[in-house]
Amino acid sequence: AYNIHVNGVLHCRVRYSQLLGLHEQLRKEYGANVVPAFPPKKIFTLTPAEVEQRREQLEKYMQAVRQDPTLGGSETFNSFLRKAQQETQQIPTEEVVLEVMLSNGQKVKVTILTSDQTEDVLEAVASKLDLPDDLVGYFSLFLVRETKDGAFSFVRKLQEFELPYVSVTSLHNPEFQIILRKSYWDSAYDDDVMEHRVGLNLLYAQTVSDIEHGWILVNKEQHRQLKSLQEKVSKKEFIRLAQTLKYYGYLKFDPCVTDFPEKGCHVVVSAGNNELNFQVRLPNEQIKEGSFKVTRMRCWRVTSSVPMSNGPSGSSPGKSEVKLELAFEYLMSKDRLQWVTITSPQAIMLSICLQSMVDELMVKKSGGSIRKMFRRRVNGALRRSDSQQAVKSPPLLDSPDASREPMAKLSSKLTSVSLRGISHSSSANDVGANDFHGNYAFEGIGDEDL
Repeated sequence: AYNIHVNGVLHCRVRYSQLLGLHEQLRKEYGANVVPAFPPKKIFTLTPAEVEQRREQLEKYMQAVRQDPTLGGSETFNSFLRKAQQETQQIPTEEVVLEVMLSNGQKVKVTILTSDQTEDVLEAVASKLDLPDDLVGYFSLFLVRETKDGAFSFVRKLQEFELPYVSVTSLHNPEFQIILRKSYWDSAYDDDVMEHRVGLNLLYAQTVSDIEHGWILVNKEQHRQLKSLQEKVSKKEFIRLAQTLKYYGYLKFDPCVTDFPEKGCHVVVSAGNNELNFQVRLPNEQIKEGSFKVTRMRCWRVTSSVPMSNGPSGSSPGKSEVKLELAFEYLMSKDRLQWVTITSPQAIMLSICLQSMVDELMVKKSGGSIRKMFRRRVNGALRRSDSQQAVKSPPLLDSPDASREPMAKLSSKLTSVSLRGISHSSSANDVGANDFHGNYAFEGIGDEDL
């Protein structure tokens, strides 16, 4: 069997015959001219070299399908991944109670099926909370890991191709939980959410939590004002004041390493306000802060590397050995592009944040509304619209030959964004079109901006 990794995590194991069955179903539904070519069958037993060649061909096939807006967003493809995930983890379909955490630490218990997908679980949580249908699309489910200090670290946003119950229980670790949080970046959308009592309460709880965890910066006077509004239970006014504070609406990531402004700098990255904010500790212990606007990022990529194992042949590399990097090419000045690299276990989540910022910007530029970014499916479950389908995650296939697993893997295309066709850069560090992801919201700097 082949291991399929999605968002850098083992999602399922599938055989060649299962992938061939998926291919034939896609051809039947969408036509041979739409579906990419599938690696051919072989009559004789494959040699180790042929095994690796087939793995690479299957990986390219799965990535091509996932990155196609029609095929990658199809129920056929997503249901295949969900079913394979359930079968791999050997969790039968049955009714269970799933706990979903809110920002204030409260837990909502929902009765679902183990086979319920992300949209179904999100809707069940919304129903339990009495959150109106037209506000459900403003929220998402995130997989997080609780830290020793009671805060939490973001692992990833749960996608449409996975089963939340299976995703969290298969980790066999109580530190991993599912949390409900808002999933938009522009604070102007807060007004829509605050129209309804439940939306207001959820937003208020998230704001209080972010302040308590130090994600939003507050000085003494602001803290006094916020405390006064809390005592009066003036939730809207509390949020309005919080909106004026630094880092409101940002996601804060764990400390990591960057090569900007020089290699080996320790950095705390926050994502929000259509930018990545860097708080960098320089080698001389000086702290510097700066921001990279998403509209100035020409493209980005996520790569992984697995060091050669020192153990016996066939031993799998430990999780800690896998290194993830997010690199983006940034327009520093009118004629100068520079690659900036962040080395972090949360590189995938950072990439998802960048893509969702771009998607939101593009919807606004086209005159669309975030309300229109979601639509109902016939069976009543939520469904992302085409504008949101851009957030894709190409699966990765590992070699079924266990002795080959410790080999180094570079530029593994782990990203959760779809491939975008853009012109090549003259950068010496540039990579091929299959390795990076262009940015529709990229804007050149004019003379008046310099």
